[in-house]
Amino acid sequence: MRTNKPISVFFLFTIICLMANKFAFCQTQTFDSKKNVADNFIADFLKKYPEKFNAILNNPGKYEVQIIYTQINRDKNNVPTFKEYTYRLNAKNYFYAASLVKLPCSALALEKLNKLNIPELDKNTRMQTDSAAICQKAIIFDSTAFKNIPTISQYIKRMLLISDNDAYGRIYEFLGQQYINEELWKKGYSDIRITHRFDAECTTAQNRCTNPISFYNDQGKCVFKQTMQTNSTELSNPFGPVKKGIGYIDKKGKLQMQPKDYTYMNNLSLKDITDVLRSVMFPNAVDEKQRFNLTKTDYEFLYKYLSMYPRESDFPKYNMKDFEDSYKKYFIYGTNHKKITNDSIRIFNIVGQSYGYLSDCAYILNTDRGIEFMLSAVIYVNEDGIINDGKYEYKTIGFPFLADLGKSFYIYELKRKKEHLPDLSIFKINNN
Repeated sequence: MRTNKPISVFFLFTIICLMANKFAFCQTQTFDSKKNVADNFIADFLKKYPEKFNAILNNPGKYEVQIIYTQINRDKNNVPTFKEYTYRLNAKNYFYAASLVKLPCSALALEKLNKLNIPELDKNTRMQTDSAAICQKAIIFDSTAFKNIPTISQYIKRMLLISDNDAYGRIYEFLGQQYINEELWKKGYSDIRITHRFDAECTTAQNRCTNPISFYNDQGKCVFKQTMQTNSTELSNPFGPVKKGIGYIDKKGKLQMQPKDYTYMNNLSLKDITDVLRSVMFPNAVDEKQRFNLTKTDYEFLYKYLSMYPRESDFPKYNMKDFEDSYKKYFIYGTNHKKITNDSIRIFNIVGQSYGYLSDCAYILNTDRGIEFMLSAVIYVNEDGIINDGKYEYKTIGFPFLADLGKSFYIYELKRKKEHLPDLSIFKINNN
């Protein structure tokens, strides 16, 4: 015969805990489910083009693929909203960002000039880089510039047009390692670590020290002098030690059969560079904390050189023989060798190519068709697993993948219906 007995406090507590755990589990599952939906959108989309993407989809871990596709929709007042889809996105899955770091450094350099707010000091003021320590170079002329005058603007142009590494070094030195990272952390990019020039001769410690720099007006008077900057803190990867590959070629050209150590090298996730580009292209659509302190002229300057083809520039001057239109436009164009004649399509982007990693982060638009979207991706192509041996499958796998990815999403956007077509006139830059 059953009898009703009072429920013990312990038993009741146990039931509550189990229910709480079950609820927490359901909540976790719901979150993961949303993440999987975002991942599945791109995966399902790419499966529609098996001839282009099956080799990658069948082994995404080998190629370390990460993708972010961002839909942009406008309301009747042309205000944009963003819907982001991701594929295998994980900030802890390290890839070498290479030249992607040039975009945040370009924006920071313009911002620093605005913060200094010194009469006669702007991006076009003559800049002299001095040396005060090992691995520092004195630079007083720039052969690519008008009248050979080195300036912040000229260095940024060189970075954005052809991804010039020497120009990046001068901007890195103007900013200083500590300043770069602390300013980006303030904007919410806490995982970013920009720790070195692209000069193999400089050690980790030497990259913490940056050159003295002076600026001069047209009469030769010094309007601002910056002493050597030293970061007292050794910066390393925020997620711990990072080692990749089965071997690498060292600075002396010798093969070392052990993984290459990236722990103290630059770290910039695909999500962070996408957010930086969004902040530059759509400053009013991001939190105020994430914005760079730039003027309207600064934004126009960045838009012009982010989208320009090298041949369109006068100073610096580049010809198509050395720098094709596709030189820094991996999405859609890949290794296209012909002049790009469709001027209604413009790609505002930054790219990376080094150690087998190939990446592109872009805002792509067609002003005539009312198309706009953002696309970011990285792929690793290093069949032999040896890093720094110069043997990478960029041309056979990397560039075709990024070109096909850009074309496929562009075609998708051509067909996607929008309630309000965007007014993209702000991005119609006169590149002549």
